Amino acid sequence: MKIIVVGASGTIGQAITEVLEKDHEIIRAGRNGLDVIVDITSVQSIKKMYEQTGKVDAVISAAGGAHFASVSELTPELNEIAIESKLKGQINLVLLGMDYVNDGGSFTLTTGIMMDDPIRQGASAAMANGGVKAFVKSAAIEMPRGIRINSVSPNVLQESLDKYGTFFPGFLPVPAKHVAFSFKKSVEGAQTGQNYEVY
Repeated sequence: MKIIVVGASGTIGQAITEVLEKDHEIIRAGRNGLDVIVDITSVQSIKKMYEQTGKVDAVISAAGGAHFASVSELTPELNEIAIESKLKGQINLVLLGMDYVNDGGSFTLTTGIMMDDPIRQGASAAMANGGVKAFVKSAAIEMPRGIRINSVSPNVLQESLDKYGTFFPGFLPVPAKHVAFSFKKSVEGAQTGQNYEVY
């Protein structure tokens, strides 16, 4: 299969690429894309990416940012980061990519544990994650041409503990490779409308 991995230079994106590249043709996309540059907060940038890649069998998003702040410090502007990137950015990959995904292909987006298991300063990210999960579940029932859509909800990564560990006290971290196998399940499997929890 020909697969776009958006966010391929990130920790999860690199793990996904490593797991899938043995059996598939991977197009590594992102702000620091090795094959294609894309900014998921820009509709024009997403359109340009698809024009460059042409038809594909699957689109994976391991991208999307959010601002971590307590609710009392969260402003509409700071909250907009998660809305524009994690929420709208990922959904726009689907809306703009529909005509570029072959019959029976798939989209796999990324959510995260904090929407179900809250942490301090995580409300904005949780909001975006929950929105993506709801979109996936609802969109699955009317995707055209046998196209499937799922999401993956990872716990904090072992590889990211130095950076994010203090946000997740008592959480059992998971290796990025374990998360990558849930993306493999989504791409190569038959399920749709699922949110694969990697806890």
